[in-house]
Amino acid sequence: MVAGGVVVLSTAAIVLDQPWLTAVIAYGFLARVLAGPKLSPLGLLATRVITPRLPVPEKLVPGPPKRFAQGIGAVLAGAAAVLALGFGQHVAAYVVLGVVALAATLESVFAFCVGCTIFAGLIRLGWIPEEVCAECNDIWSRAPARPVSGRAG
Repeated sequence: MVAGGVVVLSTAAIVLDQPWLTAVIAYGFLARVLAGPKLSPLGLLATRVITPRLPVPEKLVPGPPKRFAQGIGAVLAGAAAVLALGFGQHVAAYVVLGVVALAATLESVFAFCVGCTIFAGLIRLGWIPEEVCAECNDIWSRAPARPVSGRAG
């Protein structure tokens, strides 16, 4: 859901030539890196409004790869914001934002997380210690045991 929102915002910024949206997108990524969905308008909308109303079970994912992916998004969206708002280089900013939109489209449509794939590759190369993602091997150890209201189990 969040990735879909990033696609919509990025596309709107590019198509409607609204460079100020690059700052909004960059803020969202930075907020999700620092605090998960708690400070992110898109994160809050997805976790508190949209997802609870969908007739599908909640899908838990490991935090470290997603945080890494959000970090990449923060760097790219931040670069787009600096290019657009700091230097007036809208075309360059929109090219960078296009890369963000492409990655977000892959995530939202095909459930393929580019940042997570890079994260896994860095673990295989030994650049990120395997202990960093012990949580990736057993996400159920951190999931609270609580019933999901309105859904039969």
